[in-house]
Amino acid sequence: MDLANSVLTAAERGFSFADAYPIALVFCAFALFAAIGALSHQHERAFSASIIYLGLGVAAAAVVALLGLDWLDPIADAEMLERLCELAVIIALFGAGLKLDRPFNRLSWAGVGRLLVVAMPLTIGAIALFGHAAMGLSAGAALLLGAVLAPTDPVLAGDIGVGPPGDAEEHEPNFSITGEAGLNDGLAFPFIFAGLFLVQPGGTSWIDEWILADVLYAIVAGVAIGAAVGFGIAALAVRLRDRNLLATRFDGWLAIPTVLIIFGLAEVAGAYGFLAAFAGGLAFRRYEHSHEHNQPVHEGAEVVEKLGELTVILVFGSMITFAGIEAPGLGGWLLVPLLLLVIRPAAVSVALIGSAIPARERLFLAWFGVRGIGSIYYAAIIAGAGEVTSGDAKVIVWTAFACVAVSILAHGVTASTLSERWLPEPGSEPGSASSRAT
Repeated sequence: MDLANSVLTAAERGFSFADAYPIALVFCAFALFAAIGALSHQHERAFSASIIYLGLGVAAAAVVALLGLDWLDPIADAEMLERLCELAVIIALFGAGLKLDRPFNRLSWAGVGRLLVVAMPLTIGAIALFGHAAMGLSAGAALLLGAVLAPTDPVLAGDIGVGPPGDAEEHEPNFSITGEAGLNDGLAFPFIFAGLFLVQPGGTSWIDEWILADVLYAIVAGVAIGAAVGFGIAALAVRLRDRNLLATRFDGWLAIPTVLIIFGLAEVAGAYGFLAAFAGGLAFRRYEHSHEHNQPVHEGAEVVEKLGELTVILVFGSMITFAGIEAPGLGGWLLVPLLLLVIRPAAVSVALIGSAIPARERLFLAWFGVRGIGSIYYAAIIAGAGEVTSGDAKVIVWTAFACVAVSILAHGVTASTLSERWLPEPGSEPGSASSRAT
């Protein structure tokens, strides 16, 4: 091969400066150093590491604008953003399921059930009503906005949720936050599909198919596939490990192929992969739940989850532009405080009527409805579907971005302080009357 005609990727002939690729490599290196430092002292700071990632992403956005680089766009590059978020979320969902150790009965999961069955639909309805009345969105687009913003995030909720397997402190608010975040990411899908049906002409002929396929089948099949595969892989892994056929030093990697198999099989079957991932983590933990195997598997999932969080939040922050900030309009920006300060607290308050959860713990659940990577994922789905008008898609995506950015800041700053004020004292009995839903 003629070297003069070959493509040189490591260097350029003559003077060449400020190429985008090496600049990106340097920035990523600094971002990883910052992430390592942030996670190393996570429990010593009064704010979440996600705030640092967001700040780095916004700094990257400034550099992109300054250099005039052709960068990612959340609508034009929606599919790439969707896949990136998808990987981060399924690993977080599996890890969340792996943490939870309560038996499956009405009493133990009552708080989670209230948040899913009552608070989530109320939140979607309130957002949709505001989106239609105050933001000028069509009925279908308004429902889509509600479905995008309703899920709480399993990645960013990690700092306020349940601790790793074996953690003795599993109070009701922590458990409910983790359980809610683990399930509502998948349960938002039926509302997404209903919104996509609504934006198309054809009346209500779609309802029967939606109930059978998108509600009943996809939910049941997703949970069943996740539970069966998660339990089966855990049983196989424990047997191989106990017979020295699986090296213990690779325990931390086991979560990744496990959740990929679960998610892939669920998607092939037309079921909800997010629900399957969470159910898979729950089932994995249920097989010899006290086995020492669970701790390293969780630690491996958590490392990848944190790297995924860093990547997605960096990319998210780097896509923020002045045009994007203006896109939601006054109505979209009014929705941000309305969602965090009124809609979420009101929906949770209604959901917990008659519950034995103490007032301070209710405040915790009402405030920490963290919006994050799940909402970015669903916004990317809407943008990539091409079924809503370009104007509505732009409003939905950038309103979701605004809510996520403010949520990262508001919840990240208050997580440590309010957890100390509103949660039971360390050492109090988990599952006691003061920490159990009814």
